[in-house]
Amino acid sequence: MASLRNAGGPLRSYIRQHSLPQIYEALLCGLCIMCPENPLQFLELKIKEIMEKGHQALLWDTYIDEARKPKIKTMTGSYLEYLFGQDEDQLVSPELFKKAYSFYINKLQRLYFDAWMEYCAARKARKLDIQAKLQSAETHHAKTVLKTIIHRWEKWVKFRSGQHIEAATRIQKVFDDSFLKKILKAWNAETQDSKKKREYFERLERGDMDDLGNFDSSTVREGEDAVSQLPQKAILKIFAFMDLIDLARSAQVCRSWKIITQNSSLWNSIDFSSVRHRIKDKFVVNILRKCRPYVIRLNLRRCSSILWSTFKGIGECKNLQDLNLSECPNLNDEAMKVIIEGCPALLYLNLSHTEITNTTLRVMSRYLLNLQYLSLAYSRKFTDKGLQYLGSGKGCHKVIYLDLSGCTQISIDGFRYIAAGCGSLQHLKINDMFTLTDSCLVTLLEKCHNIASVSLLGSPHLSDAAFKVLAHGKKLLKIRIEGNNRITDASIKAISRSCPSLNHIYLADCQKITDISLKAISSLKNITVLNVADCIRISDPGVRQVLEGPSGIKIKELNLTNCLRVSDLSLLRIAQKCHNLNFLSLRYCENVTDSGIELIGNMSSLISIDLSGTSLTDQGLTALAVQSKLKELSISECLGISDIGIQKFCHQSKDLELLDISHCLQVTNNTVKTVAFCCKMLTSINVAGCPKITDISIQYLSGGCRYLHIVDISGCIHLSDKVLKYFQKCCRQLRTLRMLYCRSISKSAVLKVESKYQILEYSTDDTPPWFGYDRYGNLFNGMSHLEEADMIDEPMDV
Repeated sequence: MASLRNAGGPLRSYIRQHSLPQIYEALLCGLCIMCPENPLQFLELKIKEIMEKGHQALLWDTYIDEARKPKIKTMTGSYLEYLFGQDEDQLVSPELFKKAYSFYINKLQRLYFDAWMEYCAARKARKLDIQAKLQSAETHHAKTVLKTIIHRWEKWVKFRSGQHIEAATRIQKVFDDSFLKKILKAWNAETQDSKKKREYFERLERGDMDDLGNFDSSTVREGEDAVSQLPQKAILKIFAFMDLIDLARSAQVCRSWKIITQNSSLWNSIDFSSVRHRIKDKFVVNILRKCRPYVIRLNLRRCSSILWSTFKGIGECKNLQDLNLSECPNLNDEAMKVIIEGCPALLYLNLSHTEITNTTLRVMSRYLLNLQYLSLAYSRKFTDKGLQYLGSGKGCHKVIYLDLSGCTQISIDGFRYIAAGCGSLQHLKINDMFTLTDSCLVTLLEKCHNIASVSLLGSPHLSDAAFKVLAHGKKLLKIRIEGNNRITDASIKAISRSCPSLNHIYLADCQKITDISLKAISSLKNITVLNVADCIRISDPGVRQVLEGPSGIKIKELNLTNCLRVSDLSLLRIAQKCHNLNFLSLRYCENVTDSGIELIGNMSSLISIDLSGTSLTDQGLTALAVQSKLKELSISECLGISDIGIQKFCHQSKDLELLDISHCLQVTNNTVKTVAFCCKMLTSINVAGCPKITDISIQYLSGGCRYLHIVDISGCIHLSDKVLKYFQKCCRQLRTLRMLYCRSISKSAVLKVESKYQILEYSTDDTPPWFGYDRYGNLFNGMSHLEEADMIDEPMDV
């Protein structure tokens, strides 16, 4: 077939319109494959079929039987393209198509790979170029910054050098001026002194001084007395022991003493409480105005004379850190607001026994950001709302010590507010709160995990549940419980097991505590204070276990008061194990005898001992005197003690500072006389209930013991008004005087000296029956006062 590539346009259109290439292709393929016997007849039949069905659906294999059709269709070009585009001798086979396709794909891959390689090379070169430029820029920037820094540093050095030079010049100038002033001042003082000397001798030569008999040549000049010649530290140490009244009087002695009393170190801590009966509001205001820059501690406890002007003056002490306003009747919320706003540096604040309300607590929560120690004991005007202010405000979050004793108005909500706001709480004191329950304490302890010491005296409703939660803190060092009949040995076991660092244990009047608790306590290694007073189930085996434990040698204070089952066996263990014991109380331990007392007579560490109500006699007291370091002795109600025993003891214990011989009915004036001449360092003495003492005893006592602070002469029925004169004349440091049941001392004499003492108790009532004698000093039927008390109590027991 000749090529139709060069055919005209109409012809080509005609051929395509009537699908001639497809018809020819279908017919020829059918003839070639089927090979009919009569080709013409085959063609005729197929043409008729095309005429009937049309040629739209024709394919090249339409007229080939299914059995003879090829199974694999090859990729070939259209015969129409063959007729119009190729020579007849050029036949495109499948192999040629495959080769062409492979060649085309390989060429494309090589083209793309070359382009990709070229792209990667260009990208890498561009990246290296950018890195080189960045490194160059960083080097340039570092050099620029270094140059800037060096330039600024050079300018700063020059500036500082200039400042140093200028400062040195000014300091030198000030020094020269000060030195010159001191020279001129010293020269002026010397000139004035020489002038006074010259005038004195001129008057002496002229005879103007007639009273030469009173002139003492050894008299030193003003400022050269014995005290003024001491080192400054020693002088300030001496003056630090004076109260405000004494300092004011000392300032009037001479000029040098006035200068000493104006030293700021003496006014860092001001105690108005000790002179509260002799001060007025104006005096306090003047002191605060002068000392406000350097006053740090201020004690106004029980000062009833202070008014609004004093509270305003306190608010001007910007550096105040420790303030005690307990029992101030005139304190109110308005005064506290002025104080708190003016003293933001407060660390210690005592508001116990005051009338403050929620308003004060709200102000505290705003301004006292550094408060650490807070006492609200027995202040019953605030409510849970005030504690909510305290816990939710900005301040008071650093409180580590909190005293809520006697605040019975606080409910469980109040404790919840405290727990939320005072998470750093370490020392908790909740005494005398009969409304305190387990839920209140548990609510507080669940949030406060750093409790180191807790005091729960007079909280009878707490049970083991609360104390077991307390043990979970594991940081407890000190625990004080009193008057609780619900706590058992289980609580003490839990606390001893969970708190290995516990060193202070106070379990007074806990009736269910037995030797099992002491056995648990014996495993602790750091106990220094152990008080089980009035725990009547404690006996010798329990005490032995504690003393033989790892803490036995470390115990410094041991209180076994009213432990009726404790006997001399415990004293034997104390003498053997407690080599560091300082304080020992065996009060009302009826089974303690002279034999046991003799065992502890050689304990050199013992400083204080209480043997009141025991079976002690003169023999045991004499043996106790072997230990000469004893400073405090209490032998009240020891009926076997007489003048002889006390006199022998006092001759060997001249450093005694406290002596209690009350209700020793055999004590006479001879005993007090010996005490006065031998124990001159005595500061406290109790001779209450000694009916044989008369005025001569007090005369001896006041003349020999001039450092007395506390005296109790209650029930000494033969004393008269003279004793007040003796005390006023010789005992200038006496602060507490008790004179109950003293019928021979008149009320008028007491009123005259009332202002001289901080505590003065006086009555003219007859002595109560348990004193053991009547208003005239006659013993009741020859019985002791203890026997009389037992006789009175016996029907009640029945």
